[in-house]
Amino acid sequence: MKALHIGLITAAALLAGGLTLEYSGSRNGPLASAHAESRMPPLDGAVEWLNTKPLSAAELRGKVVLVNFWTYTCINWLRTASHVRAWSQKYKDHGLVVIGVHTPEFSFEKDLPKVRHMVSQLKVDHPVAVDSNYTIWRAFDNNAWPALYFIDAKGNVRHSHLGEGDFDRSEKVLQALLTEAGAKGFDPGLVQPEGRGLEAPADWGSLRTPETYLGYARAENFSSPGGASRDRLRAYAAPERLRTNAWALAGDWQIGAEAASLQRANGRVIYRFHARDVHLVMGPAGGKPIPFRVLVDGRPPGPAHGTDIDEEGRGTLAEHRLYQLVRQPGAVQDRQFEIEFLEPGAEVFAFTFG
Repeated sequence: MKALHIGLITAAALLAGGLTLEYSGSRNGPLASAHAESRMPPLDGAVEWLNTKPLSAAELRGKVVLVNFWTYTCINWLRTASHVRAWSQKYKDHGLVVIGVHTPEFSFEKDLPKVRHMVSQLKVDHPVAVDSNYTIWRAFDNNAWPALYFIDAKGNVRHSHLGEGDFDRSEKVLQALLTEAGAKGFDPGLVQPEGRGLEAPADWGSLRTPETYLGYARAENFSSPGGASRDRLRAYAAPERLRTNAWALAGDWQIGAEAASLQRANGRVIYRFHARDVHLVMGPAGGKPIPFRVLVDGRPPGPAHGTDIDEEGRGTLAEHRLYQLVRQPGAVQDRQFEIEFLEPGAEVFAFTFG
C-alpha cells in the first residue's frame, strides 16, 4: 500500500451521513479513509476496457458500484483480490458492479498486452478500465494501491477504504448500499475466501520490514560501501554485516530511478529482513529468461521456499511481475536473503514482505 490515510467510519454512521473517526493505521497495516459524500467522478480516459464495453458513471446509475484501484505487482492488492472476486460473484445478480481500475506503478505495467495477460492469469473477471495515463486516478483524487470506493445507486461516493484489510466492514457497507437500493434475497453472511499463494494474508504479527524500492528515486537503507551512483555502471560490494531492514548490491549494476539493472553475470542483491514472506518485483530487461538462485542465511531455503523457486532456491526470471521467493513455515526472526542472477539483464524494482 502506497499511502498514509487515517480515519475509519462505521457502516451505520456512514449511511446516516456521519463521519466518526475511529482509528489510524500504520504503513504496513490496513488503512481506511472516511470519504465525505460526493458524486462519482467520470470514468473517462481509460486507454482500453477489458471484460466489458466502456462504462460511464451515467449508465451505472441505479447500480451499486465498487471501484477498485489496483496494479498487478502490488502485494497489498493481491492479498485483497480474493475478497473483491468473491463480492463480485456473490452480489452481481443483486445490483453490484465491480470495476477494477488498473493504474500502473512501474513503467512496464503500462504494456497493454501484459495487462491483458495478467487480468486473465489473476482471474480478474469483472470490468477493468486500463488507466495507464492516471486519468481516472486523478479524477478520484486517489493515492493508494489498493483503494476501494463505494458508490450508491444514486451515483454518490459513500465510503472509501485505502489499503488491504477490514474486509468484513467493507462487505457490510456493500450490503447496506444494496439494501438501500432495494436489493433483496442475498445471503447476509460474509464471504470467507481462502487466499492462497500470493493472495494469502500477511503475517502482520511478525512483519517488521517495510516495502523497499531499489531505484534511486525512492530507495532507502541502501548499504553498499560508497552509496549509490545514479544512472552509471559501477561495481558494488556488500558490507560484511547488514543491519535489519538494510540491503546492498554486489556485482556490476546500474541504478536508475525505477530499478537497479545488472550489467554482468553473477550480480547479487542482499537484504536483512524480518518477515514471513519475501517478494521481489523484477524482470528480464531484454525479454530473455534469466536463471537465478536464492539463499536464506547462506543456505538453500528448503521448505521456506516461495512459489517461484524450488527447495534449492532455483528459479527463472521470465517476465516482469512480482515473484514470491520466501515463505517461512516456522518461527519468524531476522534472516538474510540473497538472490544471485546467473546471467546479466535482470531489473529489480522493489521488495515487499508479508
